Amino acid sequence: EPFCRWRTLSFGFGSDQDYQIDIISELDQANATYGITQVAGLHNGSKAFLFRDVGRAVHAPPHITERVVQLFRSKSEFTFLATIQQKFSTSGVIFSIHESEHSYFELESSGVREEIRYHYRFKGKPRSESFPYRLADGQWHKIALTISTSHLLLHVDCNRIYERVIDPPQMELTLGSGVWLGQHSHKHGLFKGVIQDVKLIFAPNGYITQCPNLNRTCPTCSDFLSLVQGIMDLQELLAKMTLKLNYAESRLTQLEGCHCERTCSANNLVYRDKELWVEPENCRNCACKNGVVECRRIFCPPANCSDDMLPVHVDGTCCKTCRPKCTYMGQTFSEGQRFLSRTCRECKNGLMVKVTETCPEINCTTGEQILPEGRCCNVCRGYDFCAEGLICGENSECKNRNTKAECECKSGYASIHGDSTYCEGTTLFYSAQVVQGLTRLTHNLYQPGYLFFNCLAAKEGVYLFHKRCIAAYASMSFLCFGNS
Repeated sequence: EPFCRWRTLSFGFGSDQDYQIDIISELDQANATYGITQVAGLHNGSKAFLFRDVGRAVHAPPHITERVVQLFRSKSEFTFLATIQQKFSTSGVIFSIHESEHSYFELESSGVREEIRYHYRFKGKPRSESFPYRLADGQWHKIALTISTSHLLLHVDCNRIYERVIDPPQMELTLGSGVWLGQHSHKHGLFKGVIQDVKLIFAPNGYITQCPNLNRTCPTCSDFLSLVQGIMDLQELLAKMTLKLNYAESRLTQLEGCHCERTCSANNLVYRDKELWVEPENCRNCACKNGVVECRRIFCPPANCSDDMLPVHVDGTCCKTCRPKCTYMGQTFSEGQRFLSRTCRECKNGLMVKVTETCPEINCTTGEQILPEGRCCNVCRGYDFCAEGLICGENSECKNRNTKAECECKSGYASIHGDSTYCEGTTLFYSAQVVQGLTRLTHNLYQPGYLFFNCLAAKEGVYLFHKRCIAAYASMSFLCFGNS
């Protein structure tokens, strides 16, 4: 490697012991190794301890805990190192710093799920990261977990196996925290196996202490060959993905040639494409067009009733029908209206016919009683006429008046030919208005379906007179022009 320059361990903690803590050495000096037995480790350079599945309490005394807490508070990056030999298919906590159930740092190895777990806290809330890897195999392993703000590195046996961006761990540990080795607490998370060389290093790239060969700035020949092999593997994968993509595109092309009929759903019914139906309750003709329901209002021309008739609504029809009117005691009544004098009478076929009707009892004083319009029986003031089931279209709503219920168009809608039972959205039309013999363009709002007959129309007191005009229905506009 003539072109590689090796970097020395120069980040401070190599000579300054204030930035690292040897957990096992500190616990041994403080006689805090109750319940564990010293055994031979991976090497003879440091002590190793056997953790059995028996009662034990391996936790740091207050002076060690205080030092750990102060280092966490003053640093933003650290590395946890350990050498372990975990009993086959067992689970347990390798190292834990926690207060009550709040884990600030906890490293756990699960032999059941074959994964490594890192538990920490972020803004007061628990967080966990899982790394699929088998440590509980009875073999010796070196593990190094490095945290630098939100950057996480996990090395096992000097191999970088995971690198992630995580939520920055909470470094403000409390003095009430407990530092435990090989267990979460007295009875929970008991590790089974041998632990050696447990250290906390509060400096960049602390894993280099465990794996000095990782301290380099350029790849070796072996690294380069591995990189080339990785590129070849990626090229092979790309070729396979290209074949699959081409196959998928050919399948899509075949599917595009298929005819798939799109149906429509309306009023809990399913209609086929181009099928037509009528909605009598909304006075609309509807059609299914490529999966979309399109409806148009049934157009009702003006009734143009003769002088002896009046337009009225007939059940089951959308448009008003001319029916004979009645004249009685100087008043005019339309078909179905009632009038109370000495007896109750109803307009039928142009005659006021006597009607026998028994009025129900009402719970209010005489002064609070009113006679509804077109009826013969009193009701109490404030009576809910709409509760009787007056039918209004989808763009109108029932409103209680003093003596009757009426349909009223919703905001942005206008009545059709003065009848608010069915309403349409207002549309801006242009018309010509004659003022003092001159013709000028004005803007007036008329509902779709309003028809100009004989070039004469009136709306709210504005009269329009024209010599020539073009009329249309529905959403088409009217163009009228010419002098009077």
